[in-house]
Amino acid sequence: MSIMQKTEKVQNAVSAILALLGDRPVPKTGVILGSGLGEWLEAVDDLLEIPYADIVHFPRSTVTGHAGTLCLGTMHGVPVCMLRGRFHLYEGYTPQEVCFGVRVLAGLGIRNLILTNAAGALNPQFDAGSLMLITDHLNMTGLNPLTGPNEEAWGPRFPDMSRVYDQDLQRLARLEAATLGIPLERGVYVGIQGPSLETPAETRAFRILGGDAIGMSTVMEAVAARHMGLRILGLSCLTNKNLPDCMAETSLEEILEQANAAGRDLGRVLAAVICRIDET
Repeated sequence: MSIMQKTEKVQNAVSAILALLGDRPVPKTGVILGSGLGEWLEAVDDLLEIPYADIVHFPRSTVTGHAGTLCLGTMHGVPVCMLRGRFHLYEGYTPQEVCFGVRVLAGLGIRNLILTNAAGALNPQFDAGSLMLITDHLNMTGLNPLTGPNEEAWGPRFPDMSRVYDQDLQRLARLEAATLGIPLERGVYVGIQGPSLETPAETRAFRILGGDAIGMSTVMEAVAARHMGLRILGLSCLTNKNLPDCMAETSLEEILEQANAAGRDLGRVLAAVICRIDET
């Protein structure tokens, strides 16, 4: 597919969404909700949900725990747009398709992007059920959404990645979490393709490389968002603890259950951050 076809698909999806918005303001902040985190929408006022199937060219989310809707509403009067369900490499999507939603959000005019996910803890000092602020990431997928011809209107051929996750937004998240009395770990997120969970040897290797948490999303989106000049905040719900010398078996059902439990604290932090995000 040519770069012109890719940009036209994004533009067509943006036009379709704008037509459905009516008189609603276009938000400046977008959120991608990870596995099991959709319940946070209960705190959103004046909610409008648009199924991905109703948006031209939009991929379909096929994973349990990902509803597959674009949602618009307000948090304490602040407009916000959410992708309730994302796309993954392990579903068979290309890196470019994984990032289609990010491209569309940027096309709508969003300047702040909050990436959330469910992740396994690699750092032995982190506990399941806690939250982690992503300070950096390791792309261990072997793939990159910027491979191929570059669209100069989206961003530079070689975007700088020295500060992917916005430091002002990190400070805001830490402040609001502390105010709420919610512990917020800080660490490096390791992105892998999946869908198989990591082995003890892989867990040990990723920890040696500097990883604190691991998951199958986020890094493609972060690269594309950085390419387009968005400010990025990353937050992980730590759903299980990976200890290579005594690995405990886990399942998607257990991960989703833990994500839902941690998601309550995440939702409180998200709401507080969104209310003050324009101050940063």
